[in-house]
Amino acid sequence: MNKAKRDAIIAGNWKMNKTPSETTALINEMKPLVAGADCKVVLCVPFVDLDAALKASEGSNIEIGAENCHFEKSGAYTGEVSAPMLKEMGVKYVIIGHSERRQYFGETDVTVNLRTKAALAEGLKVILCVGETLEQREQNITAELVAMQTKIALGGISKEDAANVIIAYEPVWAIGTGKTATAEQAEEVCAIIRNVVADIYDTDTAEAMTIQYGGSMNAKNCDELVAKTNVDGGLIGGASLKAEDFSVIVKAASK
Repeated sequence: MNKAKRDAIIAGNWKMNKTPSETTALINEMKPLVAGADCKVVLCVPFVDLDAALKASEGSNIEIGAENCHFEKSGAYTGEVSAPMLKEMGVKYVIIGHSERRQYFGETDVTVNLRTKAALAEGLKVILCVGETLEQREQNITAELVAMQTKIALGGISKEDAANVIIAYEPVWAIGTGKTATAEQAEEVCAIIRNVVADIYDTDTAEAMTIQYGGSMNAKNCDELVAKTNVDGGLIGGASLKAEDFSVIVKAASK
């Protein structure tokens, strides 16, 4: 991390977990554990939990995000939620392009770009996910793959809007598998992403952008990961569902 240049952010991605009542209970448990953190703390929760999360986090340092949004403002898209809907609720962040959305729900680099633009147009901060599969890593095309994903996702997005983008490097092979990229691997790819952002915009924009690591970051490995210069926090899956574990990661990013 380099807090002199950019924000350190620990964001939880709850995925399809927790009912509204469970959401309230977990956030109330988390609040005293993460109070006073020297990093930003974000919880991205299922759509049905957003209202409960916003109410439970009120007055605390926890900010609330959604796990996805559609690229149209409204229309015949049964089951989808738009960026204006999120904005009116008071949501601040939204995850776009998570590998599970790409794998199970047909997200492509092009739709990720459209959703990113839609979210930014409403003033939301975007946590933009990129990352390679195990096969792609073994083919030694990680750098090319994440560069392509980053370039397409940021296509047509101004330098000013890019200031509201956080990129999360999520190696697909390390999500929910228990496998974690080494701190050196995470640092290497986060640095590659930062160089790509510099090529798209300029060095100042790249140095100011928060680039997280996501992929089984947990209470045991967080210190080593966030100690790396280009790893500005994490997008946390399973560990964000346990207040104590999540608080350990927040403390690591607060050092």
